[in-house]
Amino acid sequence: MAVAALINYLRDLRPSIAIAASLVLFLAAWTALSTWRQYIRLRQFKGPTLAAFSKWWLVKKVGGGRAYLDFWEVTQKYGTIARVGPNDLLTDDPDLMKHILNVRTEYRRSDWYDGMRFNPGNNNILSHRDEDEHFKLRSKMSAGYGGREVENLEPKIDKNILSFISLLAKYAEAKKPMDLGRRAQFFTLDVISDLAFGEPFGFLETDSDVYKYIQITEETLPAVMVTTVIPWLVKILSSPLFKSLLPSEKDRLGFGKLMGIAKKVTAERFGPDKKVRKDMLGSFVAHGLTQKEAESEILLQIVAGSDTTATAIRSTMLHIITNPNVYSKLRAEIAGTHYSEPIIPDSIGRDLPYLQAVIKEGLRIFPPVAGLMSKQVPPQGDTWKGQFIPGGTKVGYCAWGIFRREDIWGSDAGEFRPERWLESDPEKLKEMEAPSQI
Repeated sequence: MAVAALINYLRDLRPSIAIAASLVLFLAAWTALSTWRQYIRLRQFKGPTLAAFSKWWLVKKVGGGRAYLDFWEVTQKYGTIARVGPNDLLTDDPDLMKHILNVRTEYRRSDWYDGMRFNPGNNNILSHRDEDEHFKLRSKMSAGYGGREVENLEPKIDKNILSFISLLAKYAEAKKPMDLGRRAQFFTLDVISDLAFGEPFGFLETDSDVYKYIQITEETLPAVMVTTVIPWLVKILSSPLFKSLLPSEKDRLGFGKLMGIAKKVTAERFGPDKKVRKDMLGSFVAHGLTQKEAESEILLQIVAGSDTTATAIRSTMLHIITNPNVYSKLRAEIAGTHYSEPIIPDSIGRDLPYLQAVIKEGLRIFPPVAGLMSKQVPPQGDTWKGQFIPGGTKVGYCAWGIFRREDIWGSDAGEFRPERWLESDPEKLKEMEAPSQI
């Protein structure tokens, strides 16, 4: 009756209005049907109600600054595989992640990685979704990232550590408060730039946010993270109509300024008068990276490398200085080396068991890489522990959930306790170290 009445009503309208109304009704019906079909596909996986019908829940969380906690809470509430979007799942199961990432996997990188393309139009080692191209790029860059072809790698890091210590000493002598977290970021940005192309940016020397890079990046980061869950935004923003809204190499401040520096430094390594240096960029060029590829990789190092390393330093330092027992044990072990120089060599540091335990525990308690990094289920689908996952579904990684599982780390998984790495038997230690290799 209702449908018949609606049809009769439309007949009485003007033809143009009737066509428009019919189109609206058709689109509404098509949207409702598509939404329902999408919901049905993953109905066996529980999660926030809104997430099953819309990406809005996921957009709100990744743009909100505490997604790593929100994702952890979801797996705690809804289970080890939870639904966080119409076509998105999230897992804190390290065995599932190993299954997804094994060398013979049929899972592929999802469109989440499109949002990691910092230079529009140019992929980097993180954003590449073609597995063959990604492997080729990794092969060309492995020597540079491994440090084998970076001249004076350890002395360069030590030089920046001394600059960091000197800066801290100035504040201590003046009895002035200081944001240690921000200075840790200054330190990592200077180290990364020094190793990448042979010259630090000068954050530590000037004790300032050079080019306002950190401020502007922090202001725009939520929007960047949103593009990882709505990847078609990347294509729209890269179009000529909206490209002016994006950072440009001609900018005087922020990420655009660094784009300009990356382009200038990279250009110097190509052409008839090219500079040849034994730094990371030099290694990349020597192994066959094109000028555009090298430029993109330098940007990735600055953005991703400095931020994740700074996060690890900040978190670990916070837990050391707020745990007197850990602090005193660590100091005693380092003092026991009787090394007279202000910085112990890497070779000695690797042989200090408590120091290594502190580092591992720091990376565990606050994992610096906490993005979804979703992989796409193969077309035929997959079955995991009796649950079928339809083909095309995206499965993301919940770092906080994995590194706080009580079945792996014990009932005190939420505590910073380096001793767990020294007390465990070889079999348990192997189980604890496995998630770090994901």
